[in-house]
Amino acid sequence: MLKPQTWVLRLGHRFVRDDRLTTHVGLVARAFGASGIYIVGGEAFVKASIDKVTETWGGPFTVELVEDWRTLIRSWKNKDGLVVHLTMYGVPVDEVIDEIRSANKELLIVVGAEKVPKEIFHEADYNVAIGNQPHSEAAALAVFLDRLYRGEEFKKSFNHSKLRIMPSSRGKKVVSLKEEEDSGEK
Repeated sequence: MLKPQTWVLRLGHRFVRDDRLTTHVGLVARAFGASGIYIVGGEAFVKASIDKVTETWGGPFTVELVEDWRTLIRSWKNKDGLVVHLTMYGVPVDEVIDEIRSANKELLIVVGAEKVPKEIFHEADYNVAIGNQPHSEAAALAVFLDRLYRGEEFKKSFNHSKLRIMPSSRGKKVVSLKEEEDSGEK
């Protein structure tokens, strides 16, 4: 398990408009080392889509649909976790990433969709900017997790996967674990 353990809070999911982007935030969270994602006001099919990727490509990774982000943030802080809000208005990531990493506490990483309530800026332990220009929350999350884990997230093994990509300089090679078991590889 990567340290510190991270969870993502997707705040402000807008029905229909954000379905694909919220799914991508979940996929980035999973692939870049987070343990799970809380989606505020998300739809069951978005959760199902991310769960299916985890079932096929391995985990662990948890998706939870929540209604009340305030209660979630309060409980996170009560268990001595840190809340990191990714925003283009925050302190540059390179100025705070070492401090966040060295705190060695579980992180709740907040990424917004629509206008984030002002309260988040006050509740967060850190308001962190991945650049000070408009950009995608999925991209900001990927950059933050990569900086946090220093690239180690790409060495993470995913358990109970059905498929595995075999790196190749040309073409695509995807094998099923059933094929590997039948051939004696692993």
